[in-house]
Amino acid sequence: MQEISHIVRGFTEEVLNQGRIEETGRFFWEDMVERVPFPGQGPGLEGLKDVLRGMRAAFPDMHWRIEEQLADADRVLTRFEWTGTHHGEFLGVPATGRPVRVWGMVIDRFQAGRIKESCIIMDTLGLMVQLGAVPPPGH
Repeated sequence: MQEISHIVRGFTEEVLNQGRIEETGRFFWEDMVERVPFPGQGPGLEGLKDVLRGMRAAFPDMHWRIEEQLADADRVLTRFEWTGTHHGEFLGVPATGRPVRVWGMVIDRFQAGRIKESCIIMDTLGLMVQLGAVPPPGH
């Protein structure tokens, strides 16, 4: 089980932190399924790569940190935090130059050493508040 959590760590470092988006296929199957896709995200590996390219363009200094992982059979739950500076349009919000810190969790299901299914839950509301796109709750 520790092996599959290392695969997630490898993806986080190589693809998310180093921006090597074309390496995504080493970690995910071509027909992977995102259970909670980003708005407008296309299917499979290419849809995921498009989202990652968009995030990297919007937050060129994006850095992900794994806070905690739990592995069981063919699944890994990863609690993470990512930071970046908003230098490009993201989810319809024009660049603000603001720094962000976003938490989330992802459950990845593995098949034969690669991720077949992913379900990411991220604090998108908190991100939008940090970008000034929506007012903080209670205001």
